Amino acid sequence: MRLLLRLLSTVLGLAVAAGGAVLAVEMTWSLAQPGSREALVPWRQWLATVESYSWSREPVLWLAGGVVALGLFLLLVAATARRKDVRLSDPVDGVVVTTSPRTLARLVGTKVRAAEGVSGATVVATGKKVKVRASGRSTELRPGLAELVRGTVQDLPMPRHPKVRVAVAAPKNSRESS
Repeated sequence: MRLLLRLLSTVLGLAVAAGGAVLAVEMTWSLAQPGSREALVPWRQWLATVESYSWSREPVLWLAGGVVALGLFLLLVAATARRKDVRLSDPVDGVVVTTSPRTLARLVGTKVRAAEGVSGATVVATGKKVKVRASGRSTELRPGLAELVRGTVQDLPMPRHPKVRVAVAAPKNSRESS
């Protein structure tokens, strides 16, 4: 999503810059030639060569509809493309401390993988919840892992602690043998 937003904002920025440059050149030209009705860029001559040029022609209306659709799409992309940082407690007034959800997930994942009996874990974290899917020798690891994750999250200097959800699955080998 960030790549798309960066690409679209670059293209839009270049288009606006080009339009602004043409407008600045036209304004400078008209100020330098006070009494002249000629433009530096021959807009009128180009429009006169187009037969029956009209704003109500079908291609013009389709192009206008496409520009409106592109504008709405850009608004949608801009509205949904925000950073989802996890806010930590401010150490001093005027100082804001944040971390990424990936960093929070790595921290919790390191602790979970180091726990006894855990053979692997996947952690997804946001500012509102931390989801852990672990695999281990037995499913009885869940209460201990849930407490470990809650303790890890509670130890972080956060104004609001995320909800914790832990799921433990026994390896497929042990399910088949039981």
